[in-house]
Amino acid sequence: MGCSSCATGADGQPRGCKSNGTCGTDSCNKLTVFDWLSNMSLPAGEAPFDCVEVRFKNSRKEYFRNSEGLPLQIGDLVATQATSGHDLGMVTLTGSLVKVQMKKKKVSFTNDDLPKVYRKATEKDIAIWQRCRDREEEIKKRSREIAISLNLQMKLSDVEFQGDGSKATFFYTAEDRVDFRQLIKDMAKAFGIRIEMRQIGYRQEAQRLGGIGSCGRELCCSTWLTDFRSVGTAAARYQQLSLNPQKLAGQCGKLKCCLNFELDVYVDALKDFPAADTKLFTEKGLAFCQKVDIFKEKLWFTYRDDPSNWHTLSKDQVNEILAKNKAKEPVPSLEAYAIEEESVAAELVFENVVGQDSLTRFDAPKGRRNKNNKNRNKNRGPRDKAAVHGGNNNKPRKANKPRQAGKAAEGNKPQRNNTPKSNSNGAPTHKKRPQRNPKPKGNNKPNNENQQDTPQQ
Repeated sequence: MGCSSCATGADGQPRGCKSNGTCGTDSCNKLTVFDWLSNMSLPAGEAPFDCVEVRFKNSRKEYFRNSEGLPLQIGDLVATQATSGHDLGMVTLTGSLVKVQMKKKKVSFTNDDLPKVYRKATEKDIAIWQRCRDREEEIKKRSREIAISLNLQMKLSDVEFQGDGSKATFFYTAEDRVDFRQLIKDMAKAFGIRIEMRQIGYRQEAQRLGGIGSCGRELCCSTWLTDFRSVGTAAARYQQLSLNPQKLAGQCGKLKCCLNFELDVYVDALKDFPAADTKLFTEKGLAFCQKVDIFKEKLWFTYRDDPSNWHTLSKDQVNEILAKNKAKEPVPSLEAYAIEEESVAAELVFENVVGQDSLTRFDAPKGRRNKNNKNRNKNRGPRDKAAVHGGNNNKPRKANKPRQAGKAAEGNKPQRNNTPKSNSNGAPTHKKRPQRNPKPKGNNKPNNENQQDTPQQ
């Protein structure tokens, strides 16, 4: 879909804006034409143009004469004349712009054999049309299986039913001529309808199916491009693009049509530009062109004996050296003409201060689960660790460390009486406490002499 506020329903019709193909941006239809004359009234005495443009499935458009004078608007479903029976389509353009489009596509509006519009589609016509549209995917899959069983070198890309459901047109692509007579018999027997086969090119296939290009936009051939001009590799060479078929080819497998869009600008810029294989003769040695920048009008040259040092020259300087070489005038060296490039610091327009554009900001943090497991193992006792690691519970457990035993013994000591003793005069007497010997480093055994501290009676 062309606009962002619209979507495609299950029946192929626009939904979201509910405008039946006439949204505000006029982009719900493929290859649509904006009717900029819709709000303008006709001159006095002039009758409206009696032809309308009708779009069928995908990008197929045809022109019909409104001989009955029906009041048709863009988006109306109409029953149109077909070879046998009738077809159902949507009106995409009315008024004087239809005449312009018919001249562009070389369709004569004065021809009496122009097909006609029968009537506006009724509810019964729309129900039959929707039922046929729902069968298309299933029939396309089945027809591909039949073609594969017959070993036919062809690709069935699309199926389109006629509005009354009496005929189906199969669009296919193939490199060579295909004999599909047996295929038509088998499909007519399997589906019970009349079959028509129509071969199209690879670009017409991409136009009918549509898609998203490498630029992120809808394909040009399915939105606005109508004429397919030939594209050659010379267009890529002029624009100094690498001849990589994966990047230059579109969804159709051919070279991208957009290679021709800017080709004329490059051709005009290269008229007075030196060739890419230019050689400069100097007294210091022969120099070859390594790089060309068309828009900056600069060329980079290196000596044959010193290919690592590049010298930047402007287009006019290169033309001047070439004129001297042609007149056999001596040129000392490229350094006399070289341009010194000044490195300009890039201006910071945006600064990421909170990391909101980090590519890994939505990823789960790594290592947090392992940290939790490590902390959990530290808090477990020896029995839990043995159970987790599948240890033997019958093995004798290691004795606790002496420090832990000492602490346990200290916890069972009776509490001291901190009330000081008094003598006969009532003055408190202070008894000097024995000093403990300092523990030597690395010795975890408790000192029995200092540890036995009896309380004062």
